Amino acid sequence: MTTAETTAHPLPESHPVQTESVRSAMDAIYNWNYEPEIDELRTLYAKGLDLQWIGLRDLDWERGIDHEAFTRTFSVGGLPITETQYWKKLPDDLKWEVARRSACFMLSNFLHGEQGALMVAGQLVSAVPDMDGKFYAATQTMDEARHVEVFAAYVDLLDEVYPISEGLKRLLDNVLITDDWRLKAVGMQVVTEGLALYSFRDMRNQTEEPLLRQLLTYVSRDEARHTGFGIKYLSHVVPTLTEQTRFEIEDFAFEAARLLVDQRAGYSMRERIMKIWSEAGIDPNEALGEMVKERDVIAKALAERGGRMGPISGFVIPTLRAIGLYSDRIAGHFREMWTANMGAEAAERLARADNSMPEDLEAWVNEGAESL
Repeated sequence: MTTAETTAHPLPESHPVQTESVRSAMDAIYNWNYEPEIDELRTLYAKGLDLQWIGLRDLDWERGIDHEAFTRTFSVGGLPITETQYWKKLPDDLKWEVARRSACFMLSNFLHGEQGALMVAGQLVSAVPDMDGKFYAATQTMDEARHVEVFAAYVDLLDEVYPISEGLKRLLDNVLITDDWRLKAVGMQVVTEGLALYSFRDMRNQTEEPLLRQLLTYVSRDEARHTGFGIKYLSHVVPTLTEQTRFEIEDFAFEAARLLVDQRAGYSMRERIMKIWSEAGIDPNEALGEMVKERDVIAKALAERGGRMGPISGFVIPTLRAIGLYSDRIAGHFREMWTANMGAEAAERLARADNSMPEDLEAWVNEGAESL
């Protein structure tokens, strides 16, 4: 597929069966002032218009997926398991099955997350009070539609769409349902978009599969603008809030992050990944046991790539801090969660780590992708 040709099926005569709904209600805010009010947002809007791309035209779909490159640089949650002797000794066909199915699960959740982002961005057009914010949210809505399109197309080449993980579904439901546009903006632009941007860039930097690298680079560039929008917009909003309102927004952001990473929430993706490995033909307990024996190999590979903080500690928390939504109170909530999940030593290491925001998100995204 090298042109913008469509392959759409005819519209169904009845309502599609693969649907699910949540009831949402919010105030739709008119703004009768059409002059620019927040210059940074109007600039982002113009940049968003200038950098539009077409998924079926600008990505090289004809080359398909390079199986060898895909399995050679496969990772789980950013962990370079392909560096271990355990992985290298597996038969090639088994490597492909494990890599294909595991990646398809993760990419399916990226796809579902992008659909959620599409709907929330559409809500923000109505909900934000500033015309500059409405303009930008309109361009983001188009971006998210394109992301849904390209992730669906890539997943179709790999396998089939896997169901959404329960934690991600609850996060998206909470963001869609809230009638407070400030909670909606923080839940989407900071937590969801921050998780996506970090994860997309992380996967792009590890994989050597050409089509996936190209897709993730294009999508990450869009996500950098979306996160930039959240930072610039909310940096104007947060200083105007009462302490009680700020605490409410901090709590909403913490809960959104907790749903995805706190094992006590009961929505860990690890169990699903282990089930996928078992279905592909690997004993997950044996695999984990063998990889633990090679943890020094994994740690060395991570160190050579700059270490791994994870999307929450490495990106979401720095973003919350940058916009004034990371008080000592909420920092204590995160520390308690890390301690319960990883132990006191790991929690302390995360608390001491230098996890400042990149000065230039666009440059940060493009690191390692200059040739694309």
